[in-house]
Amino acid sequence: MGTLYLVRHGQASFGEDDYDKLSELGWKQAERLGQYWRDCGITFDAVIHGTLRRHVETWTGIAKGAGFEHEPTTWPGLNEYDSAAVIRTVHPEPLGKPADKDEYRAHFRLLRDGLAQWMAETVSPAGMPTYRNFVQGVTSALDHVRSQHVGQNVLLVSSGGPISTAVGHVLGLAPETTIDLNMRIRNSAVTEFHFNPKRHNLVTYNTLPHLDDPELANWITYA
Repeated sequence: MGTLYLVRHGQASFGEDDYDKLSELGWKQAERLGQYWRDCGITFDAVIHGTLRRHVETWTGIAKGAGFEHEPTTWPGLNEYDSAAVIRTVHPEPLGKPADKDEYRAHFRLLRDGLAQWMAETVSPAGMPTYRNFVQGVTSALDHVRSQHVGQNVLLVSSGGPISTAVGHVLGLAPETTIDLNMRIRNSAVTEFHFNPKRHNLVTYNTLPHLDDPELANWITYA
């Protein structure tokens, strides 16, 4: 039996011109997770991450905190959907940076609507794969882990969409249900699967053991 640790990237730069980079806090979250694993004696036999900058930077922070020196495998199928492209399918006008909680909620209502329509294949966001192909990109990574890393500890660094899709696939959930999982997953959160050559089994979802200290409560973020 192996264990697959799926980690969502640290806080990125929501509302900025370039979302795809960690914020200062995102770097701290990633490094703190590495320190936690170092202190617990948790090590990995293999590391896989998507090709997005926030995935690479999260792995870099984890490695720094833990003292890891792995050479990761990059897996494009673990890249996140383009949220701006998804929103444009239901709201073609440009959206500015949310200025308050109401605008923030409105942004994610539009994202939920766009995701539901993409999953139902009623819209085709520009530059994105079909939802079926997106799922296949995620499940191909799971298949790789099962076939190549039996009995090992594997770290996978990705985003909320692919991780919630992986959980939905393992649990046999309807695609729409994974939207709720996606919206609730926190930055640098850890999800664990046990796996053998035939299947993955969910052990934990969306945990933050490295941020349990009350003094780190303001390190818990969602975007």
